[in-house]
Amino acid sequence: MNIQQILINQMQTPIGFQLDHLQVSYTVSAEAFTLGENTLTIREAGVLEPVYHVCKTYDQGRFPVELPLKPRTRYEVTVSLTTPAGSCSGETFFETGKMQEAFTGDWIAHPDKELQNTLFAKHFTLSKPVAQARLYMTALGVYETYLDEAKVGDEYLAPGVTDYNQWIQVQTYDVTEALQQGEQHEWLISTGDGWYKGTIGFDGGHSAIFGDQHRAIGELHVTYTDGSKEVIVTDDSWQATAGKVTKSAIYYGEDLDDTQEITDWQPVILLSETKDTLQDRLSLPIQIMEYLPEPELLTTPAGETVLDFHQNQAGWLEFYNREPKGTRLTFQMGEILQEGNFYRDNLREARAAFVYISDGEEKWVRPHFTYYGYRYVKVSGNSQPLETKDFRGAVMYSAMTATGDITTDRPQVNRLFANVQWGQKSNFFDSPTDCPQRDERLGWTGDANVFCNTAAFNMNTFAFFKKYLKDVAAEQHLFDGRAPMYAPSFGNLDGGAAVWGDAATMIPWQMYQVYGDSAILQQNYQEMKDWVDWISRNTKTQNLWCGTFQFGDWLALDGENPALPTGKTDEDFIASVYYHHSATIVAKTAALLGHSADEAQYSELAARIKQAIQAEYLTPTGRLAIDTQTAYAVALAFDLVPAAQIKRVVTDLVTRLTKDQDHLKTGFVGTSFICQVLSKYGEHKLATKIFLQEDLPSWLYAVNMGATTIWERWNSVEPDGTMNPEGMNSLNHYSIGAIMEWAYKYVLGIREHSVGYQKVMFAPEFDYRLKKISGHFDTGFGRLAVSYAIEQDVNHRIAVKLTVPFGMTVTVQLPRATQVTVNGEEQDNGFELTCGQYTMSYLPTADYVERYTPDTTAAEIMADAELVAKIDAIDPVLDFFRRDPDAVKGGLGRMSLTKLNTLLPFINIPAEHLVKINGVLKETPILSERGGL
Repeated sequence: MNIQQILINQMQTPIGFQLDHLQVSYTVSAEAFTLGENTLTIREAGVLEPVYHVCKTYDQGRFPVELPLKPRTRYEVTVSLTTPAGSCSGETFFETGKMQEAFTGDWIAHPDKELQNTLFAKHFTLSKPVAQARLYMTALGVYETYLDEAKVGDEYLAPGVTDYNQWIQVQTYDVTEALQQGEQHEWLISTGDGWYKGTIGFDGGHSAIFGDQHRAIGELHVTYTDGSKEVIVTDDSWQATAGKVTKSAIYYGEDLDDTQEITDWQPVILLSETKDTLQDRLSLPIQIMEYLPEPELLTTPAGETVLDFHQNQAGWLEFYNREPKGTRLTFQMGEILQEGNFYRDNLREARAAFVYISDGEEKWVRPHFTYYGYRYVKVSGNSQPLETKDFRGAVMYSAMTATGDITTDRPQVNRLFANVQWGQKSNFFDSPTDCPQRDERLGWTGDANVFCNTAAFNMNTFAFFKKYLKDVAAEQHLFDGRAPMYAPSFGNLDGGAAVWGDAATMIPWQMYQVYGDSAILQQNYQEMKDWVDWISRNTKTQNLWCGTFQFGDWLALDGENPALPTGKTDEDFIASVYYHHSATIVAKTAALLGHSADEAQYSELAARIKQAIQAEYLTPTGRLAIDTQTAYAVALAFDLVPAAQIKRVVTDLVTRLTKDQDHLKTGFVGTSFICQVLSKYGEHKLATKIFLQEDLPSWLYAVNMGATTIWERWNSVEPDGTMNPEGMNSLNHYSIGAIMEWAYKYVLGIREHSVGYQKVMFAPEFDYRLKKISGHFDTGFGRLAVSYAIEQDVNHRIAVKLTVPFGMTVTVQLPRATQVTVNGEEQDNGFELTCGQYTMSYLPTADYVERYTPDTTAAEIMADAELVAKIDAIDPVLDFFRRDPDAVKGGLGRMSLTKLNTLLPFINIPAEHLVKINGVLKETPILSERGGL
């Protein structure tokens, strides 16, 4: 038994973060669960006496800590666990930033506001050996800082993106090691425009939204080995000049001229800008999380030189310079080739290039103040032959830990899941951007909302969304509680749409459900209420949400007007459903936090909204007034259908899908729910069929077209390989990747769970098309790992392996099971398992060999020669299709023989023959299944 991991507010060893509502959590590796005592001890570094100590019976491996923290202080944390099986302990630390302590440093700037890259420098002397050194600083737009020409820290594009008028994040760096050599030192700060001053937003964007001048502020706190201290601050003793980056912006890219001499240093000016907006950080650092494999070098039909990294992603290109001095290299970024040639038109106004002028020195070169979304890089201007080993793709995103994965026996599906994860990596870039490449890259609330559950399966997103919710709240404070379309909004005055705005309630609620930390609800409770109250004030119809702007079911395919991307589902219906859901969440949150008056108020509001929705949109017999896939899906997903009428609504959804040939018509809203409600209500086979479709529209269509990330549109690339001509056409948009939540829940089987996953229902749904599955999810208790295989022998045996972490209880409910052998012992289905590794097997009450049915289409029948021979032996009905092969390809081919016999006067199958034919269909395994029998 040992303690595997200790997290502080879901982070490992955080330094300089806001640590309100402190929580220490840990996981244990053990062979079995035994109840014991766990202890948490917190000490200030170097002090023997604890500042916090608690011992209690183990419950959830979490300690909420009530402890007044001091600024600029390291705290050492020890967690221990003692059970009858033994004892173990683990240690970690966290360190506070400046907290509420005022900055003694000043905001400094260069007098020239037009500089694209400002360098600030300070030379200082440390006359004694250094025991500890901490740097507390920030700068605007974005910055890198150096001590003695060595970059400090491993993050980039600090301080991240916020509404800088409301809050600016301060970073804390441990620079003790950097100051161990010598007495003379240089502190350098290099700044670029970033989101603060650079061009950002739609239609080419706007510049200088938050300010028009680079500025920096910082304090270097040094503690010497003799105990004395010194603080070096930004003040009028600093010098400033222009750096070598001649232009940079998030959309533009960067121009770097290494031939420029760094001269013309002059005294900085002090700015009177407020320091009140300075806060310890919430943002996880943007880091280089991995490097792509060596690219392939292509020469296109147009004669272009292009690097293919074989993976669309976000980050930047690094290269080893071998060019003579003065050579101008240009690197342009793109997502796709067209007719084999480089293409970048879907980036719209984003130049997305890196231009470098060589100083003749052989070295690795990279950008500093931008990032790109790309797979392909067009290289021009080189005088030397290119070598692929001289290029590397640095993949950058907020430093989140991977927590989940799924592997199947179908490579296409595995590629799809990888695409979902790459889409998340590419767009969880301090803010959950819609896309990383074009002139947008905005933190759209709707995208984040529909994807947040999938995101939390894939990675630990608690800290990431905690910061993003502060961005959302900052916008709400400006608009009387109205939630924005994206956050930060960069001055955009629009907002207040359903689904998008409901991120203000749904994301904190879902993060609480996953991580079990109510702090995220406490921190956002007022804004959650404010959002619901804003709807109540602005709707034109009491107890429904009507009369305001809505996105509807964005990018749905069932719209009656193809020019409108809002879909056919009534916008007011969608809005009212989310109004109800947000009111329900606020009521539940109020109950959890002990606000009984609010609980009563919002519970009553939610009940009135539900009643109004049912009165307006649902008949007493269960007919939904809106016959769209999305309408049925959200009505079922949000429990708006009375129990007695669920069967009717599910049947109507299946009928709607049949009319749509079992293909999706859903947009942003319906796509994330359609398969989930089908699987939940007994239609898992249909959900799997939709999931595995390969023609348009489908998830696997993009995979078959070579996608390595999730696309914005189902048909972002047409079947002939050409780009969809629509202006909105990103090849790296994560939102419809929300299907992976369905896979975690219904394919892998991690279903209903208590808050924080202490109790979990393991209930996979099996399907003949996905015979072998494995995967895991790293919960707050540790890794819950699953693998299974169906149809293992002639008896149709099913084998399941399950690893349950310490502290978790899993209820196992296997499909078509009565008795299950678990580690050699028989169990009745529905048993509970605690910590351990389990091997299970059973014979299902019905096998998972798929057979034809009376509803099988004529086209499917004609594709199976063995089946055709069996039917020919009963009746010559198939002669019709042999005489007219084109009929199989048309509408008749999509009908069953039973239906054809009913509708067409020239097809006459005697009743007794039809009974026999349908009997043959029901007993014959489909063509793809017979190979394994």
